[in-house]
Amino acid sequence: MFYRAVCRARSKADFISKLGIVVEEIDETLFWLELIVDTGLLPSSRMEAIMDEANQLTSIFVTARKTSRSR
Repeated sequence: MFYRAVCRARSKADFISKLGIVVEEIDETLFWLELIVDTGLLPSSRMEAIMDEANQLTSIFVTARKTSRSR
């Protein structure tokens, strides 16, 4: 959902800024997923796949932001 906003960036600086927001939102999502596990609402085995995907997305968008800054 947030990546769609990135695709609508009006400039390179806006693109990089919006990628930063995407990274922040994914990080916050990971926080809440970890809280769900830590509080025992769901077992870690049920959250493992989605947390792994969130970590992968974080890596992808952090790399995209670094690459965009260097160009």
